[in-house]
Amino acid sequence: MAEGVIELDGTSYDDTVKSGVVLVDFWAPWCGPCKQQLPILEKVAVAIGDKAVISKVNVDESPELAAKYGVRSIPTLILLKDGENKQQFVGLQQEAALVSAIEAEL
Repeated sequence: MAEGVIELDGTSYDDTVKSGVVLVDFWAPWCGPCKQQLPILEKVAVAIGDKAVISKVNVDESPELAAKYGVRSIPTLILLKDGENKQQFVGLQQEAALVSAIEAEL
């Protein structure tokens, strides 16, 4: 996985998002905009450092997680704080918008 971005699945998801600030990117390998989102997420991870977790969930491998949040199109990014959905973004997102949203929850 990309530097600073962790891959989550059904077994690791709940433990990761239950505390702190976590940005989750719901994506798939066949999705063009999702491929464009990854280098942006790497930049967000560098900018945020260890203040928040930047993560990805492959919707093909973990459809139950996508269904839990009603993800209908990808990429969809969800910002969680202590397990609670704080903000949802649909479509390709820019670094500044994501960093700003994360910092607002810290």
